[in-house]
Amino acid sequence: MAKASKASKSKKKSILHDKSWDFLRKYINNPSPTGFESGGQKLWLDYVKPYTDTHFTDPYGSAAGVINPAHPFKVVIEAHADEISWFVNYITPEGLIYLKRNGGVDHQVAPGKRVIIHGKKGPVKAVFGWPAIHTRMATVDAKEPSPRVDNLFLDCGARNQKEAAELGVHIGAVATYEDGFEELAYDYLIGRAMDNRIGGFMIAEVARLLHENKKKVPYGLYVVNAVQEEIGLRGAEMMARRIKPDVAIITDVTHDTTTPMVNKIIEGDCACGKGPSLAYGPAVHNKLLALVEETAHKHKIPVQMRTVSRSTGTDTDSFAYANDGCPSVLISIPLRYMHTPVEMLHKDDIENTIKLMYETVLTLTPKTNLSYFK
Repeated sequence: MAKASKASKSKKKSILHDKSWDFLRKYINNPSPTGFESGGQKLWLDYVKPYTDTHFTDPYGSAAGVINPAHPFKVVIEAHADEISWFVNYITPEGLIYLKRNGGVDHQVAPGKRVIIHGKKGPVKAVFGWPAIHTRMATVDAKEPSPRVDNLFLDCGARNQKEAAELGVHIGAVATYEDGFEELAYDYLIGRAMDNRIGGFMIAEVARLLHENKKKVPYGLYVVNAVQEEIGLRGAEMMARRIKPDVAIITDVTHDTTTPMVNKIIEGDCACGKGPSLAYGPAVHNKLLALVEETAHKHKIPVQMRTVSRSTGTDTDSFAYANDGCPSVLISIPLRYMHTPVEMLHKDDIENTIKLMYETVLTLTPKTNLSYFK
């Protein structure tokens, strides 16, 4: 049997460097809960600064790297920086810690998980306690208890309120699930906060590629990492008003609908490894969406289509309806197990989403006709 040629054995060259993957690992593992994003934002800015002309932040911690800051025509590529988490709400006399949600954290996946409480004296390790199966088995008269926000608690080893306070645990401290970036078989990655730390990574890589390939854009390009998306798109609202962009390209995650218990009739047909997902919806500008589709076709980038209803549920809505209106488009990356500590996505989708954003920003000009009436 003839030996396979080197060409047939080799994989397509990646657009991402080892440095890129190292940054992604650190960025995913770094906690950035809603309202407390500054640690992650500093890490992100340090990575983006060499690839942009200038940068700025706003009072609540959203950050932007800017290319061609003096140009009057402004294009935004955007992701959100925050992750779901928990707030310490009550500490019992026995030192157990009850919580409130900070964003759309899923209480059903919490029992048995390890967390870090970010207290006044630094990180405190803790676990979500849950009664042993022997003690909670259903009887004839009672159903087995299910996890709810009001019956979940953290145990950090403190035996009373004083010991908890000595560790630095306080009301209002925020708790995140432990670090957990890992590579699985067949080019899958898992970690907490892929939603939407992966978006911040991808827009940073677009800036890097423009810089390293010495590509010039004929407008001001704002690479924006916004805070507080998980509690109502708040950071994007502030940045949209501040920048007043002419065009916005938003990236976020969407559901892989091929796993069990997901209804394709409701959620559509979308799978990891098959390319970024483009959305039709009222906030998505049809002519801008068509341009992105054409760009994907021209550069042989696979895409998947889906629809949204009244809103996208992403920062797209904030940019689309800000100021006098801003043509906006949503480019999403398929994700499994959203809002769990094991959010999963595929390396091919990361690269293809970066390529699609990169080629789109190179296609756009101030003269691109996005009017519905011309």
